[in-house]
Amino acid sequence: MFIKCWGSRGSISVSGQQYVRYGGDTTCIEIQAKTGETVIIDAGTGIRRLGNSLLRRNISDYTLLLTHTHWDHILGIAFFKPLLYRKTRIIFQDRKFGSFDTRGVLNEVLKPPFFPVQLKDLNADIQFDTSLTGSFNIGSLAIDSIPTSHSEGSLGYKFTEDGKSFVFLTDNELGFSHPQSQKVEDYIKFAGNADLLLHDAEYTKSEYVRKTGWGHSCIPDVMDLAAKAGVKRLGLIHLNQDRTDDDMDAIVQDCTNVFKTNAQANNTQVIDCFAVPYNYEITL
Repeated sequence: MFIKCWGSRGSISVSGQQYVRYGGDTTCIEIQAKTGETVIIDAGTGIRRLGNSLLRRNISDYTLLLTHTHWDHILGIAFFKPLLYRKTRIIFQDRKFGSFDTRGVLNEVLKPPFFPVQLKDLNADIQFDTSLTGSFNIGSLAIDSIPTSHSEGSLGYKFTEDGKSFVFLTDNELGFSHPQSQKVEDYIKFAGNADLLLHDAEYTKSEYVRKTGWGHSCIPDVMDLAAKAGVKRLGLIHLNQDRTDDDMDAIVQDCTNVFKTNAQANNTQVIDCFAVPYNYEITL
């Protein structure tokens, strides 16, 4: 599978020279299956650039999965240009987010006075599929989901293809139990031996003392999960809106040093740790 990040920022998009390397767009991930299907995770502001890219590549058929519907994960949908074209066929994962289903969420976002264009005005063939939950398949991708420690209805995903696995756990607070939270051991099992884990890494240890219960993890907890799960690569994502490029580089260096020290002590392989930039891509 081919994986590309189009937005890795959390909470709100940012701009400025201090954010150039990691980017300012909020969450959006593209996955291309070997059988040709295109899967999109979340519609943060990064989906604008993804939409332009899909049009240039003449790709017009895709499925969109949502982790949850906080603003930073849906705000870009109004600027997803493929929705303006009749050739586009998009299947939205249809499930409940509190009292709204997916169509209801989109109807609330795409209406005056918040936005001038409504869902019914779009030209694309828009479909809603209730079967895209739990465990399901899209082409050659086997997809599993798990409730995350965040808001009502929030999910994390695992994508498996040809023995390779990619786990996406954004907005997942490992250090606090929300109403739908799973045990940390469940997240460790879910991410077990993943070739790539992208996990919410919003806070440093000192910041987390004041932000416990806010729905996001501190970096040491994420590192511990990655080590216990035996993942090969750990990508820190949902980057704090105030975290500069230099800040992230320093955090990654600290994480790498810890992983190297632990690997030497335990005679294990060093986990490849990095902060996810806005244009990260990999083929598994």
